[in-house]
Amino acid sequence: MSNQFIDHITQRRTIYAIGKNTNQSPEHLTDLIQTAIKQSPSSFNSQSSRAVILFDGESEKFWNLVAEKLKSYAKDEEGAAKTTAKMASFAAGVGTVLFFEDMDVITGLQEQFPSYAENFPIWAEHSTAIAQFAVWTALHTEGLGASLQHYNPIVDAEVHAEWDIPANWKLRAQLVFGSVEGEAKAKGFMDDAARFKVFK
Repeated sequence: MSNQFIDHITQRRTIYAIGKNTNQSPEHLTDLIQTAIKQSPSSFNSQSSRAVILFDGESEKFWNLVAEKLKSYAKDEEGAAKTTAKMASFAAGVGTVLFFEDMDVITGLQEQFPSYAENFPIWAEHSTAIAQFAVWTALHTEGLGASLQHYNPIVDAEVHAEWDIPANWKLRAQLVFGSVEGEAKAKGFMDDAARFKVFK
């Protein structure tokens, strides 16, 4: 199949080996990330997705916070060393996008449309997932590598305090990005017959 969008999402992969060897300015990448999120669909056009974009030292500060928090979870020195090395590999990138959902927006929709109240938190998860995928793919089109991480909620309090995040913003994921310094792992696929049904 020849389709530019399909080509982009096919080539977009999880890249763990990232660095700071990029040509794009923080201003350019900020505009790219913000536009990708703004153009991502959301239920009832709620636009509940929020993002904090951290570059260079601020991104490193985030991963240092995570590393410090994870020390208490390590079972032994070997485990602690592996965790520290993993966080250092994330800090080696150019930046990190912290994805949040605005819970006030979700609560407001639940009050406005009580018949759908139980669905709005689910739809919010859909919205943030689409925004994350859109940003990830947009960064890929710039030749950058990224990986999606989930160190929430263990660092939520520290993040809210460090970057003065509104209390109603709920951290959902972290997308770390940078120059591609290593290949993605091979990706396998399950059999189509077990995954899809087509009726004509």
